[in-house]
Formats: sequence, C-alpha cells, structure tokens
Amino acid sequence: MDPWIVAGIFAGLVIVATVIGLVARSRAGRVQEVRGFRLVRAAELATKEPFGSAATFVQFSTEMCSRCPATKALLIRVAQANSGVRHIEVDITHRPDIASSFNILQTPTTLVLDNSGAIAARIGGAPRPEAVRTALDIALRRDHGNYVI
Repeated sequence: MDPWIVAGIFAGLVIVATVIGLVARSRAGRVQEVRGFRLVRAAELATKEPFGSAATFVQFSTEMCSRCPATKALLIRVAQANSGVRHIEVDITHRPDIASSFNILQTPTTLVLDNSGAIAARIGGAPRPEAVRTALDIALRRDHGNYVI
C-alpha cells in the first residue's frame, strides 16, 4: 500500500478522534434539567442515608474514578452551605444494576433530587461549581403542582 495513503488514513483517524474527544469534553460537567417525574427512593440506591429536606446530591462513583474525590468535596461544600441540602455517594463499582437503572455511563455522575426525591437535574462528569449551583437552583424551584404521583 502507498505510504501516502496510509499517512492520510492515519491523519484522518487522528482528526476524527480529536473532534469526538473535544465534543465529549465540552459536554462533560454540564447540567441537564430532567423533564418528567421519576421519584427516587433510598432503597434503589442501596443506602440508608436520609435525603435532604430541600434537595439531595446523589453522586455515582467507582473505586477507580480519579475525579470522584474532587467532585465529592465540591458537592459536600455546596450542601453544607445550603440549609436542607445533603450529599449521598453511591459506589457502583460492584452494582451494575444501579448503574443500569439510572443510565450511568460515566463517573462521576450526579443526580440532583428535589425535596420530594424526584430527579430535577443531572450532571455527567466532573461538575464545575457554577454547574452545581445551577442544578441546585433547578431542584429548589421545582413546582410539583403539575405532577401526579
């Protein structure tokens, strides 16, 4: 095979991989407001920790996650600064059933629950502080008058 064709194919693959990586990186840590209504119970998360009276950060982590400790510290800091907000960490390393149930494709992933336990927002990847505040604001302003449980 001609070396120029091989070099062209290689360069094309590098460009495609770079574009995919940049797109994935730009989407990481962003807040997605969750439409609809899915109530989360502590039993689903295999935790006995109580949810917050105003909102709850549910952080999904794994043992090998390098960004999870920093995410945990950020979420705890924000939770402590806001009355009625709690942080719960769920290790899904050996719990693929939980990961599947909540469609967790990367760690850390954070679900922000409102005061009823409904998922109000989702952050995939390591969040920035402003993303955490935005997600918390979404959870705190949720109006449940339109939902039937």
